[in-house]
Amino acid sequence: MIKGKSKETTPYTSSTHNILASGTKLHGEITSEEDFRIDGTIEGNIQCRGKIIIGQSGAVNGNIDCCNIDLFGKVTGNIICSETVILKASSYLSGEIKTRIIEIEPGANFEGTCSMLNNNVNNNSLTGSLEV
Repeated sequence: MIKGKSKETTPYTSSTHNILASGTKLHGEITSEEDFRIDGTIEGNIQCRGKIIIGQSGAVNGNIDCCNIDLFGKVTGNIICSETVILKASSYLSGEIKTRIIEIEPGANFEGTCSMLNNNVNNNSLTGSLEV
């Protein structure tokens, strides 16, 4: 019996993501097509077509535009999210949120306003407002 070498496969691109490690500081604008995990500090705006996860040691001082975001750490700035914002119990957010869906766990700190995007319109029309 002849045994052949196994074929190497290229990773599926949607499973790739970017990581900013704890202890790393970045100053500037970020644009990403893939998911992004932030455990370090970013001073600047972020635009991401994927999901952003800001870990407990992560901090962003700037505006964020993304599809989904899970916040465990700290954000000082505004968030525009086309799908879901999740504020975990360890999170701190100071700024305005515009999103379709928001989940806030008990213990999360949120100072600002939240506006819900209209699900039927693609032009970021607002259907209501909630101040927390």
